[in-house]
Amino acid sequence: MSNEGLSLTLNTSARSEQVARGEGVQHERVIIIGSGPAGLTAALYTARANLNPLVIAGYELGGQVSLTYEIENYPGFPQGLSGQELVEYMKAQAERFGARIKMFSAVTEVDFSKGSPFWLKTDDGTEYLADAVIVTVGATARRLNVPGEKEFTGHGVSYCATCDGFFFRDQNVVVVGGGDSALEEALFLTRFAKRVDIIHRRDTLRAGATLQQRAFANDKIHFIWDTVVEEIIGDEKVRAVRLRNLKTGEVREYPTDGVFIFIGHDPNSDLFKGQLERDEFGYIVTDRLMRTNVEGVFAAGEVQDRIYRQVATSVGQGAAAAMSAERWLAEHEALQQPSAASR
Repeated sequence: MSNEGLSLTLNTSARSEQVARGEGVQHERVIIIGSGPAGLTAALYTARANLNPLVIAGYELGGQVSLTYEIENYPGFPQGLSGQELVEYMKAQAERFGARIKMFSAVTEVDFSKGSPFWLKTDDGTEYLADAVIVTVGATARRLNVPGEKEFTGHGVSYCATCDGFFFRDQNVVVVGGGDSALEEALFLTRFAKRVDIIHRRDTLRAGATLQQRAFANDKIHFIWDTVVEEIIGDEKVRAVRLRNLKTGEVREYPTDGVFIFIGHDPNSDLFKGQLERDEFGYIVTDRLMRTNVEGVFAAGEVQDRIYRQVATSVGQGAAAAMSAERWLAEHEALQQPSAASR
């Protein structure tokens, strides 16, 4: 047996003894951390591979997509459906094939340094050993944290023009931000909206030159400079924003039908700092097979994808991660089987 194979066996033996002593450690073949589209798809694929996966779902089944009022760009649902409906369908399908989904529990500690099986601990004190781990904890859109934002999320406040732009056909919307994402999404919104106002706290944009040229040349796009949103106002849905000019101090109420916020995303990867390689923005680094720098640990969805951030791409990445995990487990377990010579 190679030194690598011997090391894997020693790690497994030590951890197995820990389980055998009844130290409250639960051993799983596959643990999936997170329950968004990537995580639930990984659960489906690993369940169909008879790996009996455990999904530690956190406190919001579905993650960001569950906040989306209606999804019309996910294949197979021509009539559209809400984000919550899509998540429930995905959950039911994964459970049908044997995936176990642990709700209202979040992973708070991990140790990937000793190799497989990997140690994890949740906020209810449960400890786990997992032969393979798939990380699908997603990313969080940065909030303005102003009054009305939370209340009207899904009812006029959105963090995804691709998801929700269609619902603002022939209406007036505002976009908050001044980077590439804000201008890209504003340009996309001009396909539907009658008018798009970009609200930016400075008098110059951070976006690339080409995007700026396209935005300035678009008749539907207008700019409100040196200004911040202090409140989002509405009844059952958004009807206005309260703006403050940072140079003059002027405060005014500005009518709008929708507020699209693009001030950046933050991957939910702090838990894995020092455990997995991350890029300069905090996204977990993976290869095309969704493998991280630690053998046996995979990542999928928005925690490793700062480019697309779509349900469809997260689903594909979740499937890829699950298939890679299945193959890795088969190879890993084969290494630990005694050879014919040793028998």
